[in-house]
Amino acid sequence: MDRRKELILAYKQTPTPMGVYQVKNCTNGKVFIGSSMNLPGRFNRLRFQLKANANPIRSLQAEWNDQGADVFTFEVLETLNPDKVPKDDWRKALAVMEDKWLNEIKPYGLRGYNKEKAD
Repeated sequence: MDRRKELILAYKQTPTPMGVYQVKNCTNGKVFIGSSMNLPGRFNRLRFQLKANANPIRSLQAEWNDQGADVFTFEVLETLNPDKVPKDDWRKALAVMEDKWLNEIKPYGLRGYNKEKAD
């Protein structure tokens, strides 16, 4: 196998980082917490939406527009190790991890951009 094909195969076999993340407004401390099976892709998507004034979270979008991109950070809070969880359970495991962080940080109202889940 030539070097190029080896590199392509290695890239395809490299697991995409998945886990729980936060978008934080460093000026007021408000955060948005979410989870994704593709953290780099999610960060790219969020940045694109915010730059295009197309993010569905209106309060986050408004503060991004008013305060600028420089006051926001995109951080990984916890990653899911795909070797320790069966593939069929990845989404469920991510939901459990996200709920844990939501319960710990409580990013609702004045503290964040998340909406409380109805029971």
